[in-house]
Amino acid sequence: MDTSFPLSLPRDETRLMAEQNQRLTEAIARESGRLGSFIRRRVPDPGEAEDILQDVFFELVEAWRLPEPIEQVGAWLFRVARHRIVDRFRKRREEPLPVAVLEDGDEEHWLEAALPADDGGPEAAYLRRLWLDAIATALEELAPGPRETFIAHEIDGRSFKEMAAESGVPMNTLLGWKRQAVLHLRHRLRPLYEPQS
Repeated sequence: MDTSFPLSLPRDETRLMAEQNQRLTEAIARESGRLGSFIRRRVPDPGEAEDILQDVFFELVEAWRLPEPIEQVGAWLFRVARHRIVDRFRKRREEPLPVAVLEDGDEEHWLEAALPADDGGPEAAYLRRLWLDAIATALEELAPGPRETFIAHEIDGRSFKEMAAESGVPMNTLLGWKRQAVLHLRHRLRPLYEPQS
């Protein structure tokens, strides 16, 4: 009784796998330029863009081996790339909100650190617009002192010393109002940062 196992695949399966690998190689070569450009327009960091491109091609190789064929490879690749780009922005949202800290008697600028980057393509621009709308709404909820202090420092770029000298309000009061505004904004913006369950 022969209990040995053949080490090679039957000739038909080998030929079929070779054809499948050839079609996969052709699809990657055909779509890589367009797909790479698509990703780079939306992800400004070249390293991240390349990582996303490689992830998409890895997923294609994995899906290629499944019994159900991919009918439109180009459309499938772009759909997966869009999902990867959105995932990238979601991961950024999950980073904790920056905390305003005192530095040499002045509080750092909180707004730019909290907002999504404005050079990250259409998805980032959309997220930034959502944030700015939410911030505007949250600022309207504040009392005039904290709201005006936040706007003067964060948007107009004025220092606390300058504001104190001009208004006659003690610098510690201005710092407290700014902190109150930041804490309120952190609370109101939390839904934008935390993933929905």
